Amino acid sequence: MSMAAAQPPVTDVLLWVVYPYLCALVLVGGLIWRYRYDKFGWTTRSSQLYEATILRWGSPLFHFGILMVLIGHIGGLLIPKAWTQAVGISDHVYHLMAVFIGTVAGACTLIGLAILIARRRLTGPVFAATTRNDKAMYVVLAGVIVLGLWATVKANAVGGGYDYRETISPWVRSLFLLRPDPTVMAAVPTSFQVHILAAFTLFALWPFTRLVHAFSAPVGYLTRPYVVYRSRDPRGGLRPPRRGWEPARVTRKAGR
Repeated sequence: MSMAAAQPPVTDVLLWVVYPYLCALVLVGGLIWRYRYDKFGWTTRSSQLYEATILRWGSPLFHFGILMVLIGHIGGLLIPKAWTQAVGISDHVYHLMAVFIGTVAGACTLIGLAILIARRRLTGPVFAATTRNDKAMYVVLAGVIVLGLWATVKANAVGGGYDYRETISPWVRSLFLLRPDPTVMAAVPTSFQVHILAAFTLFALWPFTRLVHAFSAPVGYLTRPYVVYRSRDPRGGLRPPRRGWEPARVTRKAGR
């Protein structure tokens, strides 16, 4: 076999080598740029003052759901299959746990996101505070979640099941090792491929939206000084003035 025949197709190289690294570069560079030049914008731009009732339902569903999805993806993509087998978790048990927990977490995330998007669109002041980048982010984020759920349901409920740890997981780890193997992704179902490409698009968009707050941690709270609270002067202006003389306050100076 010649060397030319052994080379992967150009399309596979662009999709599974160039595009992931390009999105990662935009993610890291965008975070650095945002932190240096837009520190005051590094926030969720909370809209709780405009509306809190719907937010109280949608926000917990979305955040707890996305946290479980993130933990599941990190475990499934970065932990080799041999490691889980070594601790006594069979492939069947792992598959059932991944499908059940992943589907429930994805559904919670999608429901919570739908509530938040509806709130943002139907509440005037909240919609007015939404930037164009955030609108694009909501579309891509919803697409990533829907595509992930569709890939999972299609492969496991409709199809005969698909073990992504045989293909996608080794490919993801090869990206971190700077030895990407695009040929591994050639046999991956199209639904998973589209989900992965949408996820990398979200990573590239991440630093320029309100999602940037996910990279913040209140570490400074551990070392900052205590906040001093002072009681209000009882002679403040909230109390209507009394008729007559106010009692004088005498302050003694400490002796030397």
